Amino acid sequence: MAKCTSNIFHRRIVRSCGYSLQGLRATFREEEAFRVEVILALLLIPLGLFLGGTGVEKALLAGSVVLVLIVEILNSAIENVVDRLGSEQHKLSGRAKDQGSAAVFLSLLFVLLVWGLILFL
Repeated sequence: MAKCTSNIFHRRIVRSCGYSLQGLRATFREEEAFRVEVILALLLIPLGLFLGGTGVEKALLAGSVVLVLIVEILNSAIENVVDRLGSEQHKLSGRAKDQGSAAVFLSLLFVLLVWGLILFL
């Protein structure tokens, strides 16, 4: 029984990872902002790991950049759902898209705050 449960668990994890990779690929393919942020992340994460003095500083510098990627993916998901619902203008659709954009903006401000505090104070 344990072997059967282990195989089911293993297959489920493999499938979940596959879906996650599909989402990353789709976001990278369809969203220019995400591609730019990935390029910046490829530069900033190693830099943050180098410049951080302690493990906590390294985690904050790198983690703040990863947070931008996470929020951008969520923003793209919101935009896709809104677009899927219809192309007609609606106040709530616009608000949802604006709120997703605001979340990305705040995550970018958070990067500036974290990097500024750690590197310049």
